[in-house]
Amino acid sequence: MGHKIYEKQCSDKGDLNLHNFSSYEALKDYLNSSNNCGKLSQKHLEALTLYLWDIKRHKHELEKKSKLSVTKDEKCPVCGMFLYKYPEWICRIYYKDQSFAFDGIKDMFKYYFEHQANIVTILVQDYYSREPIDAKRAFFVIGSDVYGPMGHELIAFEKKEDAKTFLFDHKGKEIVEFNDITVDRVYRLDE
Repeated sequence: MGHKIYEKQCSDKGDLNLHNFSSYEALKDYLNSSNNCGKLSQKHLEALTLYLWDIKRHKHELEKKSKLSVTKDEKCPVCGMFLYKYPEWICRIYYKDQSFAFDGIKDMFKYYFEHQANIVTILVQDYYSREPIDAKRAFFVIGSDVYGPMGHELIAFEKKEDAKTFLFDHKGKEIVEFNDITVDRVYRLDE
């Protein structure tokens, strides 16, 4: 809802520097008093502020990073594996106040299913380019002959055409999108 309000009602999109605000409340006060987005109900003001503070501001920071990286001491919160050994498999869930990295998409989903509150964004790596992509817009190949650090893995692609090529080349079973991935599908990869 906040995104829709921002796109349709706000007149100063190019001039609004979200890093000029020291807090969520400061941004909310500005939006309420500036009238750049019209007169908003309390509910719409909250939705707009939340979108700008938690998503748009954070997304801008993420776009500055070209690769997902981890420190030498970071471990996967699911399996405890040191992550720096497997840079091509790293993916990350960014929450409002922290982030967690994983040694593969399978473990990331195991964590995601248990911890869905306050997520800002989820980044996975495109298998071919190794560039970070938004997991919610990615295409995942299930059942291929390519294994990750924890065995069978979901393989992510930014473009469906690349997922189709990989599916054919690596004997994959199917291509799914983020919302098609269930707890059952993830845990079946461990069998």
